[in-house]
Parts: sequence; C-alpha cells; structure tokens
Amino acid sequence: MTDHTGCISRRGVLGIFAATAVVAAPTYSNAFGFLRGAGDVRRIRMYSGRTGESLDTIYWLDGEYIPEAMTEINHFMRDWRTDQAVRFDARTIDIAAASHRLMDVSEPYMMLSGYRSPQTNAMLRSRSGGVAKNSLHMKGQAADLRLTSRSVSQMFKAASACSAGGVGKYSRSNFVHMDCGPVRTWGG
Repeated sequence: MTDHTGCISRRGVLGIFAATAVVAAPTYSNAFGFLRGAGDVRRIRMYSGRTGESLDTIYWLDGEYIPEAMTEINHFMRDWRTDQAVRFDARTIDIAAASHRLMDVSEPYMMLSGYRSPQTNAMLRSRSGGVAKNSLHMKGQAADLRLTSRSVSQMFKAASACSAGGVGKYSRSNFVHMDCGPVRTWGG
C-alpha cells in the first residue's frame, strides 16, 4: 500500500478503495455502486482535543443508519465553544469513514472542527482568511480532521479518492477538511 517514501501508492489506494467502496456515502448513488444490505458495516473513530471526548461507534449496519449512533455523532460533532449541536450530515461521516479505511489505520481521527454556530464561524473568520463566510461547517456538513500516523497529503489523497464531496488540504495547519458538498479539491 505504501511506496518506499511512506506515501500511499496509487495502486494501493485503488486496491483498497475497490475493496472498501461500500463504505462510501450511501446517498451518493454514483459513488462506485453500493452493495446495500450485503453485510455493510460503517464505523467512525474520533477524539476531540478540545473536549477530551472520544467516539468509537458503528453507525451504519446492513443498509441503515443506527439512530442512537447518529445521535452520539451529532453530540460529538457539536460546536464546543457554544455547546450547540445540529443533525450532522451523515454523508460527511461516510466520507471520513471511507477515507479512514482507505488509509488502513487504526488510530482515531483528531476532530478539530465539526459543526460551527454562525457566531463561532464569524469569530474564526475575523481571525483567519481561510474561513468561508458560508462555511458548510455551519450546516453540519464539514469536518476538519487530523491523524498523527498519516500526512496531510496522504489524508487528502484518500479523501479525494472517494469523489464524494469537498476536500481541502491545509498543510501548514496539519489537517484535512472533508465535506459532503460538491466534489472539489483545494489547498496546498
């Protein structure tokens, strides 16, 4: 899966992705032909350095989201500054879970940002030019994630291979943005 430089090889990504395509977002009918109800299990593992909370849950089983797991995800992905939560878009969780499996890691993601209230987004925007005015974070459709065992480039490549939403590479800040908006990529 990795080449001699420690990067994920194209062949490795394609091979793993072919084997795990059923993990991608179920609402994206064009995302590599899903096998619904065929033993499909989706799991997400994350922790928050801001709150000290961890999440390790199976949230999709045999063609259906598990309501209790989705409630747990909604709470975990809340705006920690305001303690506000929304119904987080499961498609973003699907993209993160598919990317995680593509990278073949057991380490949980560090979640830097999930849902952001409009107030939090405005405050962050006043401090940084990299925060969008109409950020998908405010709709519960985006997550900023980090892994210590994989580079930003490796995470970016895995998320981009899903072709299921937006993927931003923030090398200087050491994280990857994943969202369920239109398919697009950016960053350096």
